[in-house]
Amino acid sequence: MPKFGTSILSWIPSWTPEGGLYAIRKTAQNGFDLLEIILPPSLEFDPITVKRQLADHGIEGCCTLNMPANCHLPAHPDQAVRLIKAAIDKVAEMEGHFLGGVLHSAIGAFTGAPCTPNERLIVQQVFTEVAAYAGKYNITIAPEPINRYESYVFTAADEVLDMIEKIGADNIGLHLDTFHMNIEERNFYDPIIHAGQRLQYLHITESDRGMTGEGNVHWDDLFKALATINYQGPLVLENFSSEIKELVGPTSLWRPSKYNSEDLAVGSLAFLKQMVKKWYNQ
Repeated sequence: MPKFGTSILSWIPSWTPEGGLYAIRKTAQNGFDLLEIILPPSLEFDPITVKRQLADHGIEGCCTLNMPANCHLPAHPDQAVRLIKAAIDKVAEMEGHFLGGVLHSAIGAFTGAPCTPNERLIVQQVFTEVAAYAGKYNITIAPEPINRYESYVFTAADEVLDMIEKIGADNIGLHLDTFHMNIEERNFYDPIIHAGQRLQYLHITESDRGMTGEGNVHWDDLFKALATINYQGPLVLENFSSEIKELVGPTSLWRPSKYNSEDLAVGSLAFLKQMVKKWYNQ
C-alpha cells in the first residue's frame, strides 16, 4: 500500500524549527503517514531533533531540496554538487534514504533557449557524482521534472529516465508531480508505466493546486498506472491555500483559494484513500 503524505507547505511556508514542529503535529493529527520536509537552501536544519520529533508523533519524514539560483546546475555545477552532497549528509543524519525535489535546476532560471547537449552533459556529470556519494549512505536521489514555465532542463519524465539510463546508477529515481504532468505529459498513464520501478516519489496535486478530484487531472488513469506497476512509495500532497499568505507570490495564487489549508489537506487525503482503495483492490 502506498504511504500517504503531505508537504510542509500544507501548514507553513518554509522550514523553521518552530514551524517544523507545528507541521509535524498537524500532519500526525490529520492522519498522514509522512511529512515532506523541504530543506532550506541554507541547510539550517537539525536532523537529529527532527528525527526525534517525527518518532514522537508516529510519522515518517522525507526530504526534498529545490536548487537556489546560485546552484543552477548547467551554470554552477560545482556549487550544485556541494549543496546536494550537504543535503545528502542531512538526510543521512536523519537516517533517511531519499532526497527528491527540483535538483536539476533553479526554478525560474532560463537562458531563452532549449537545454543544450553540453548543458545536459553537465547535469549528467553532476548526478553521476552525487549519486555515487548518496550510494555510500544507501540514499536514493530523485530529480523532479517541472513545467516549462519554471524550468527548461527537465520538464518531462522521459528526460529524467533518459539520464538515469545513461548514468546506470541504481540509486537514481524519478520524482513526478501531477501538476507538472498535467501541463507537460500527453497523459497520466504512460509516464508511470514507462518509469516502472524507477518511480520513487509522487507529488499529488490538482490542476489548479486545489482540492484533488475537482480539477482536470485524470485521476483514474494515474491510479490505474500506479496499481499496474504496484507502486508502494509515497503519495504526497502538494496543494496550496492562499490562507498561507507567504505562498501567494511564490505559487501564483492570484485568486483566493476555495479552501483553507487544513480542509484542503483533509479532503485531499480522503480522496487519495478512495482512489487507492478503488484501484489497488481490483
